[in-house]
Formats: sequence, C-alpha cells, structure tokens
Amino acid sequence: MSVGMAAPRKPYGSDPGASRGRLFAEDKSRTRSDFRRDCDRVIHSTAFRRLKHKTQVFVFHEGDHYRTRLTHTLEVAQIARALARQLGLDEDLTETLALAHDLGHPPFGHAGERALDTCLKGHGGFDHNAQSLRVVTALERRYPQFDGLNLTWEALEGIVKHNGPMTDRNGNAIGRYREEGVPLEIARYVRKHDLELWSYASLEAQVAAIADDIAYNAHDIDDGLRAGLFRVEGLNVIPRIAQINASIEARYPGLDDQRHGAELVRELISYLINSVSLETARRLEAAKPNSAGDVRDHDDTLVAFSDEAACDEKAIKDFLFQRMYRHARVTRVMNDAEGVVRDLFARYQTRPSDLPAQWLSEIGNDDDPSRARRIGDFIAGMTDRFAMDEHKRLFDSTPELR
Repeated sequence: MSVGMAAPRKPYGSDPGASRGRLFAEDKSRTRSDFRRDCDRVIHSTAFRRLKHKTQVFVFHEGDHYRTRLTHTLEVAQIARALARQLGLDEDLTETLALAHDLGHPPFGHAGERALDTCLKGHGGFDHNAQSLRVVTALERRYPQFDGLNLTWEALEGIVKHNGPMTDRNGNAIGRYREEGVPLEIARYVRKHDLELWSYASLEAQVAAIADDIAYNAHDIDDGLRAGLFRVEGLNVIPRIAQINASIEARYPGLDDQRHGAELVRELISYLINSVSLETARRLEAAKPNSAGDVRDHDDTLVAFSDEAACDEKAIKDFLFQRMYRHARVTRVMNDAEGVVRDLFARYQTRPSDLPAQWLSEIGNDDDPSRARRIGDFIAGMTDRFAMDEHKRLFDSTPELR
C-alpha cells in the first residue's frame, strides 16, 4: 500500500453504527456518526482549549514557535488520520483519540505530572491518562443531562487503553501497572462502566498511540534545533538521521540549517509513517482479524513499527533524553516548575479558602479524602500561565521559568 492512498473501509476497523453506545443514552444525530460527534465534543471542550497554554517541552512564554500541548495534539491528529486512512480505519474515532490523548496533562508537562504524583501519593497518585478519563467523564460540565462529555464506549476505551491492556482477565494489574496497580480513577470508573481493561484497544486507538510517538520524536527534534540545544550535524550520531541528512545534502547542497532541519523532520515523519503502515499491514495479514472484536482479543498489538524502525525510534528517544530533556536549560526550568506545583498544592491543602468559590464549595473538610483529589483536579486543569499567576498571587517569590 503506498503512502497517502486511502484504503477501503476494513471489517477490523471500528464501525460507528455498531458502537457499544454511551453511558447516558442520547438520541442519534441526524447528520453525524457517533464517533464524529465524539470528536466534535472534544474539540469544543474547555480542557482542549486550555492545551494552547500548556507545556510540551518549553514553557509557553519561552517562544511563540515552540510546540505547546495543543499544537502537538493537532500534529498527532494529522499523523493519526493519515495512518487510519491508509489502513481503512474509522478516521473520526482515530481523530477523537488523538485529540483527547493529552487532555489530562497538568501544567508544565511531565514536570507538573511528577509533582502532582508526589503530592497525591497518599491519595492514589496522579496519572495523566487517568486524568484524561476524569476530564471527559466528570470534570467537563457543559451538558444539562450529565457531567463529562458522555463519549462512546470505544472513545473511552481508547483513552484508557491506547498503550495496551492494563490487567489480565482476572483483574490483576500487568505491565507498568503491576507494582502500583491500575490508577485509582480508572479503577473507580470501570466499576460502573466496564472498559475491559484486560483486552487490547481498537486499531484506531493503537494508531493514535503510535502517532503520538512519531509526532513528539520528530517535532522535539525540530524544537531542539530551534532552541539551539543541538545542531543538525550533531544528530548524525543517530544512523537513520545521518542517512537522511546525507540524502538531503546530496539533493540540496549548501541548504541553510533552518530549511535542512524542516526537510529532515518531514522525511523522518514520512519514514516512520511508512514503516508503521507496512508493518501493520503485515501483522494484519498474519492475524486475519475479521472484526474490531478480533483485534481486542488478539494477543499482541497490531499497529507497530518494523524492527528496524523501532531501533531507529529508540535511538531518537535516547538522543532526545540526553541532549534535550536532560539539558541543563530544560531541567533547571522544569525543577522550578515542579516547585510551583508543589507550592500550590500545599497552599490549597492548608488554606482551601484560597481556591475559587466554585471549587471551594465542593472541597470537603479536613478529614475528607476527596479534598486532595479535588485540589489535584484544579491544579491539573491549570495552564502554565494560570499556575504562574496563582503562584504570584499567593507567594512572595515566583521563579521566572526561563
């Protein structure tokens, strides 16, 4: 299958006409499928709009051209839809999951997540996938009939399980959840609405997950180049990128660094998408699923990089970890950002009257175990900018995060 060509709809893709439905029954739309309706609800949500001022790697005020959670999310959605089109999957469900995958991220990226996890250790910890579920099932309050967005079962399943099963069939946590268990908010939710944590998610969810990997690897390279954390030639320690760079230099001798970097990112994305498309087609041919149910019952993920591309992708991650995420400039800012989140949490715990009135009315007393979780919800929903403004309001000194 060549890149860019749409495949006919396949039987193993998710069918909106056969959706398992919503927790709260609603009349069908006359003009939109259930999955298109899900996607539109995510786009119009408050949490989605807040992503424009949440950190990807660089805090929002470090420059207008760096990725934010919103621009990253839109890039994930573009890549995911391209893959879904090639594989004959439902593009609307794929887009829904791509757009919703980071709704639960707190301010300051993974630094904010680490800080909130520490603050909530005695209350179930913090997991951004669990928080995304909480956003779309409880925290969004836009409809008179229910809290949340009342998304379809398939959308909720994909938000929770896009990285694979969380338990075995007996309910025992597996994989990265084996030691600490399934995140508290997911465990609570599935008691009333079973998302079958033991099974794989749909192909659409698997596509959204791998599109996230492709997007942040390629675009973090772009942002790292723009920030001057490394140069194009410094990336040649990664064999695949050295090969792409040599090809670019042969075709465009003397190309300036800005255009060379942009061409590198484009070619890297194309290479990774093509790898996923071909490897997934190979796995589907071997597994021969005839329905979305067959995909869920399969014993392994079906959307994947080839072995060669997986090695390339790991090399890129390793490079970015050392040269970008652990760069002194980035870690200094992120350490200060963690301190901002911890300060806010401690302040609201000891002085809940500092919370906005609508949150204070739901905050419980000193002995109420839900207090910490609600404070966590409030902080997780903050943008970088609002968190900084709150810190300045409540404390005498606030780091600049530059």
